[in-house]
Amino acid sequence: MTTNLIQFPRLGLELEIDRVAFTLGGLNIYWYGLIIAAGLLLALAFAFHYAADFGVDADRLVDVVLVGTVCAIVCARAYYVAFAPFQYDSIWDMINLRDGGIAIYGAVIGAAVFGGLACRWRGVPILPTFDLVAMGFLIGQGMGRWGNFFNQEAFGTNTNSLFGMYSRATHEYLTWWQDDLAAQGVMVDPSMPVHPTFLYESIWCFVGFFALWAFLKKRRYNGQIALLYAVWYGAGRFWIEGLRTDSLLIPGLGLRVSQVVALVCVVAGLALLAVLGRKHKGVPFQVQLAVSGGALKQARAAGLTDAQIASIAGKLPVGASHAAFAAQTAQIAQTNWAARAAALAEENAPAEESAPEAGQQETAEE
Repeated sequence: MTTNLIQFPRLGLELEIDRVAFTLGGLNIYWYGLIIAAGLLLALAFAFHYAADFGVDADRLVDVVLVGTVCAIVCARAYYVAFAPFQYDSIWDMINLRDGGIAIYGAVIGAAVFGGLACRWRGVPILPTFDLVAMGFLIGQGMGRWGNFFNQEAFGTNTNSLFGMYSRATHEYLTWWQDDLAAQGVMVDPSMPVHPTFLYESIWCFVGFFALWAFLKKRRYNGQIALLYAVWYGAGRFWIEGLRTDSLLIPGLGLRVSQVVALVCVVAGLALLAVLGRKHKGVPFQVQLAVSGGALKQARAAGLTDAQIASIAGKLPVGASHAAFAAQTAQIAQTNWAARAAALAEENAPAEESAPEAGQQETAEE
């Protein structure tokens, strides 16, 4: 049965929700997958729109995103399977995502590791890309949590709060796991409303996104946005995870995996923010403008070094408008690299010719 009657007693709301959005060729298409996909598309739209503001070439970013997304999904599922409180019957059950079962921190780790490697492969600056992707993650996570609502998962313990939620799915889950939860010291009443932790996390992510968006033009170094994301999301996930009844646990320790990871992210992130904040204090931050893949090939074919290419592309103050970044990036794409290389060679020629004469004169004087 895919339909749930979801109630918010104190709000006086009752919603009958079907997990299946529609059927295509006899195959059920679930809201969970559609919402995750929508969150991903919104994150990608933001990333490609603001790529120039971070000095990232949108064309090469496509390859990084493709590698990072695929590996993020694989790692998110692997993370969940590794810590799931039950055994899977087959490899097919392990890879079946249609009923949910992915871990966000697994996705973040996968995207960071394999996305970082893809950046090296495609010659995309890693830290600016991490800043850009971090904001995309907040969009995707804030949107994606609503997939948990349709699946009626990722909820918390009992509550009498205004947003307390009850459904047949919450009742069945808590009834099934009641003894196990009691063994962990978590007492629940299946007939009572529960914390809609998916809602808390969604709100937390969207607030974080808009806060970082407002800070975008005030950042002082590459990687700062990514660190702020790690701290913000980690802090929220730590307290929200403590409310949940379906947390993944570290075997033998009984600690909630996501709480441990979140705590590490918060502590490490705050430490790095403090150190790097002192290092870059009072230093104006300028963004190195991106050169597209095609233009980069032309520039190197003309004999220019990467340092010369970066110097010709130039920089803009971080506070410059998005329109300024877009216009300057478009202008770089129209650069005649062969002509610029010839001009540089001509500028350096007199200095190169005068050097031997100076050496000869010095020898003669000796």
